[in-house]
Amino acid sequence: MYLRTLLGLGLLVTASAQAAESTAVYHYGMPLDIAKVVQMSEPDTRLCDVVQASMVYLDSAGQQHTLQYLKLAQACSDQG
Repeated sequence: MYLRTLLGLGLLVTASAQAAESTAVYHYGMPLDIAKVVQMSEPDTRLCDVVQASMVYLDSAGQQHTLQYLKLAQACSDQG
């Protein structure tokens, strides 16, 4: 579990360095202006767990933004 956490943190740091300068972290009730979703990603895991995902999107003015948010891993949906 500790190794998985470190690996996930390492991926987030790498992704943050490659992302646009201003990466927002979503909080409940935050107003969003999303005109088009460009990319959505999350860490790969086989466990049903909460993961930090990211979304790259364009706002109504055509500006690109990156948003990080928490969600249940895709594995939660795949386990049926």
